[in-house]
Amino acid sequence: MLPSTAASGNTVLGLRAKLVVASALMLFVELALIRWAGSNVVHLSYFSNFVLLGSFLGIGLGFLRAGRAWHRPFYSPITLAALVLFVEAFPVTVDRGHDPTVIYFTSLSTTGPPTWVVLPIVFVAAAVVTAGPAELTGQCFAQLPRLTAYRFDLVGSLIGIVSFTALSFIGAPPVWWGVIVTLAFAVLLVPAPERIAVLVGVLLIGVPSALMVSALQLESTAEGVTWSPYYKIKTTPWDWQGTPIVDISANGVPHQQAIPAEARVRFEPQYGLPYQRTPGNELRNVLIVGAGSGTDVAIALRNGAQHVDAVEIDPELLAIGRERHPDRPYADPRVDVHVDDGRAFLSRTDTKYDLILFALPDSLTLVQGASSLRLESYLFTEQAFASAREHLAPGGAFSMYNYYRETWLIERLANTASTVFGHRPCVDVVGGALGQAVITSGLAPADQTCASTWAGPAPGTPDPATDQRPFLYLYGATIPSLYLVTIGLILLVSVVAVGVVGGGSYRRMRPYADLFLLGAGFLLLQTKSIAGFALLFGTTWVVNAIVFAGVLLAVLAAVEVTRRFRTPPLKTMYVVLFAGLLLSWLVPDAWLLAMPVPLRALTAVVLAFLPVFAANVVFAKRFTDTEDGTAAFGANLLGAMVGGCLEYLALLVGFPGLLIVAALLYAGAFALAPKGSFAPR
Repeated sequence: MLPSTAASGNTVLGLRAKLVVASALMLFVELALIRWAGSNVVHLSYFSNFVLLGSFLGIGLGFLRAGRAWHRPFYSPITLAALVLFVEAFPVTVDRGHDPTVIYFTSLSTTGPPTWVVLPIVFVAAAVVTAGPAELTGQCFAQLPRLTAYRFDLVGSLIGIVSFTALSFIGAPPVWWGVIVTLAFAVLLVPAPERIAVLVGVLLIGVPSALMVSALQLESTAEGVTWSPYYKIKTTPWDWQGTPIVDISANGVPHQQAIPAEARVRFEPQYGLPYQRTPGNELRNVLIVGAGSGTDVAIALRNGAQHVDAVEIDPELLAIGRERHPDRPYADPRVDVHVDDGRAFLSRTDTKYDLILFALPDSLTLVQGASSLRLESYLFTEQAFASAREHLAPGGAFSMYNYYRETWLIERLANTASTVFGHRPCVDVVGGALGQAVITSGLAPADQTCASTWAGPAPGTPDPATDQRPFLYLYGATIPSLYLVTIGLILLVSVVAVGVVGGGSYRRMRPYADLFLLGAGFLLLQTKSIAGFALLFGTTWVVNAIVFAGVLLAVLAAVEVTRRFRTPPLKTMYVVLFAGLLLSWLVPDAWLLAMPVPLRALTAVVLAFLPVFAANVVFAKRFTDTEDGTAAFGANLLGAMVGGCLEYLALLVGFPGLLIVAALLYAGAFALAPKGSFAPR
């Protein structure tokens, strides 16, 4: 065991304080990289867990390196600065290329380095950057009792989440992230009071960090750029033949326009089709999901809507609409604005609408922590269409439009509407090669007037997406080759990295194979929790942050219970774990959605966090008895990375199916646990 002075590194912080700060930095950097890299490299908007997996690899490697002679990991801030400068110099703003079995709503051309260059750089850089704080955390683990160290690690992780969430809440630009990370590295790595060492530390941290913060400052103060909890948003005003227009891009992808309603319908008549297909509709109450900067709201008002509920998930897009839309639709007294997820809004409102319109609700990004779930995924399931139907007044209609690009996707959505409403909808395809389509379905056939009769779904059209498998843009129950190749390369790089960087790590981790599987199972439980709460309460960043914090609080509670009380034997806790998984599997989402919101929240918390709590009591009891704490914790973290790869199995088995995969992993952990760990104590 290292002496305490070495473990603290002779920094200004004590051992426990250093552990908390290092853990907070570790999670803060991970979240910041996911958020910032995705805003500048469009590929990462659809592969956000690419950075997450790199971070898990780096954290695992950091813990494995922590057992070596102490040194300060200056490589971490240097690599972070290099990554920021590289991405700022070579951003990837759009990407049209995609596997034909999965659709991305991006532009028609690409700027910046190709995918095969930029993604490996980001993955490796994320691993190196997070390895530094992890190495510092691991050094502290070696000096403290196992559960005490784990406890302070969790406290630090919670601080990292809360700090990043607070910055997201106030819309802080990335320069603030850079300043906070720089200060944390300085506190952790600059020694005291050795003058020469201080000078070296200042140079190795200060110079690269100054370059990084300067680059982020330029990005943060760029003209027309603002930051929402989801996107880096850029607005570009211009004028076309006397018509004022504001172009809005999100994460480097053209997203929408604030344009007068009259001009929008004149240039693109399809935006008036929902009203033409429902000529007798009185439009007393209209719901617009995906209201954005307000053009769709302005069109509804222009067509005589007496009241509009405008639902938009991104508060910054609403702010742009309030301030800069030429028609000022959000200032109209007939409009009520709701910052919310569309599906969640439907589950909470009792209002009956004459028209429900899903207006171009493509998010261009994934829900953080769920590799296959987009912000709008739960809007386009069979159950979501049924929820919309239930909220229609007599004579009402449901309509939606977007640039779908693929004929099979238009057919799939039309078939979903046909299945739910019991009759064929109006289908107007007007976008040519871009595949823009308007699908309108009256509550009854008499409530719609179609220009022509839709022939029904073509042979081979995929079945409607469901809440269990909400993957609208995926053709069939398969894992696209793009994902398979990516996962294979990640695992290959990880195997090599652990062997090279860890130096004998496989031998050290061999006794902790059960902890490796516990880590993989835990990551799947976390993913299932995120997906479940997104369905029940919305895919908003607030819900996501609450779930992340809730998972950590459940883990912290498990640690505290294990530290302070005599817990049941390991076999008993495994029984509780499997019972919790079975209960979560048996309770259908439809039951939860039918509950009042308070009861729904209570039930969802019990179902999601009971197995999380039990799994972490199992981990805490097992971790307490390990001889090599850093190797054991490193194995657990590397298992979590493999669990992140296994998330993609949801594309085959749905999110509930991840509970079965998790149960198999936990069964493997039970089988591999040392026999002595089951002895009562």
